[in-house]
Amino acid sequence: MSWRKEQRRAERGYHHGNLKEALLQAALGLIAEKGAAGFTFADAARMAGVSPAAPYRHFRDRDELLSSIAQRGFEQFEAALTQAWDDGRPDTVTAFERVGKAYLAFARNEPAFYSAMFESGLPVDHNPTLQAASERAFGIIRAAAERLAALAPPGVPRPPAMMMALHIWSMSHGVASLFGRGDAARRKLPMSPEDLLEAQVLIYLRGLGFPTDRRPTGQKDPAAATPPPVPPAGPPSGPPSGPWGTPK
Repeated sequence: MSWRKEQRRAERGYHHGNLKEALLQAALGLIAEKGAAGFTFADAARMAGVSPAAPYRHFRDRDELLSSIAQRGFEQFEAALTQAWDDGRPDTVTAFERVGKAYLAFARNEPAFYSAMFESGLPVDHNPTLQAASERAFGIIRAAAERLAALAPPGVPRPPAMMMALHIWSMSHGVASLFGRGDAARRKLPMSPEDLLEAQVLIYLRGLGFPTDRRPTGQKDPAAATPPPVPPAGPPSGPPSGPWGTPK
């Protein structure tokens, strides 16, 4: 849901005591205009129409306000990626391409959330709730990478799924941040961001020796036979479980 729609709803509810939501929407508006680092706690209070001291009723400081926004963003991001992935149907490559498009659509449609999530400089590992939300979102990409890794043909070494997840996330994030934004930070591109990302992923998979053709309707995708579970939420144990947490 767009922050603008939520803002209108928050403005209607503020008079009934919904101060926390009013502050969140005020901060989202400021992020959209000035970036995640471009406003102060007092600015958020002013935009919400309350005194400078009022925000302290709900947030310890500006970082806690930003963390709440980033958490909400990751929750919406996870929902969008989950819907796009659709458990790998009708085949792994097609479903993964939908995930890439959903990634770009979120960056384009929700630039304020995207900025709070990835550009605020928040220490994610200091906030277990925020870290769990970010790991759940990355878990969708990791689960899709598990399916992609399972497509390795006979005789082709199967790359680590975590490595593939990090590589593909880096490509998606790069295209989204440079060319797929919905704000002034977007660069011009002589093709659509979706076409660029699709080409990058296909070249990457072909470089690993993977087949990238579509399977005929009704033909079973072997990678979808036993889908890997999405990694559980919370801090990872062992190797790093996502790019938004802290490697152990």
